[in-house]
Amino acid sequence: MASRSSLSYSARAELHSHLVAKKLFGIAEAKQSNLIISADFTDAKNQLECADALGLYIAVFKTHLDILHDFNEATAEGLKALAIKHNFLIFEDRKFINIGNAAQKQDIVNVSILAGEGVVEAMSQIITSKSFAFSKDRALLLLAEMTTAGSLATGSYTEKCIEIARQYPATVIGFVATRALTASDASSEAQDEDFLIFATGVNQIAKGDSLGQQYQTPSAAVKGRSDFIIAGRGIYASTDPIASAKMYQREGWQAYQERIQHGNSVLKQ
Repeated sequence: MASRSSLSYSARAELHSHLVAKKLFGIAEAKQSNLIISADFTDAKNQLECADALGLYIAVFKTHLDILHDFNEATAEGLKALAIKHNFLIFEDRKFINIGNAAQKQDIVNVSILAGEGVVEAMSQIITSKSFAFSKDRALLLLAEMTTAGSLATGSYTEKCIEIARQYPATVIGFVATRALTASDASSEAQDEDFLIFATGVNQIAKGDSLGQQYQTPSAAVKGRSDFIIAGRGIYASTDPIASAKMYQREGWQAYQERIQHGNSVLKQ
């Protein structure tokens, strides 16, 4: 049997137990896009304009609401309306470390285990609580790797993320990482798992920046068994953000198709 990452998104949607993962796979297939735009704006107007302009080409809109100097309820409602209009999910890149409440208008939030497993337990309790109205429509990602030079999110830290994720299948759907983290061979314990990988640090041209950021191309990320590619400045800071988004979308989708075709050929051998 091929690993889950070798299957199509639609096949994985049928097999996955989490509604958010199922919905995301469905969006990706419908829009032929595994692109996530990282919208690192500091004002709500630019963020909403970005979501509206690029919404057709993305599967997920990633926010940093804590850096918006004018964030308010209207901003959150505006993002949610655009998510419905253009059919994308919202991922709040808050990197929760201390115990805190899940943002109610984000489909996905990410968590760092730097402070231990407690933060995952706390947020899982919130999400699965009967009093939480959105319990079936919210999910967590664990921050397992980072793309900055000298990052300490490696080795035992990353392995601990995998260990913790396996303990919370009702809430944790995957990882922010640079590559697939679980084994892909048919005999591994990971065979029945399907952790989604959101690949960070994706850029078609640049190799890095002056602050230690390191990039990989959309094709390299997807062929490395990442499921969704996160790109920011390479798209929204380009001279033509829409054209750039289309290019990233095409490259990421082509790499995905090549990956599942390879998986099908392995099954036939």
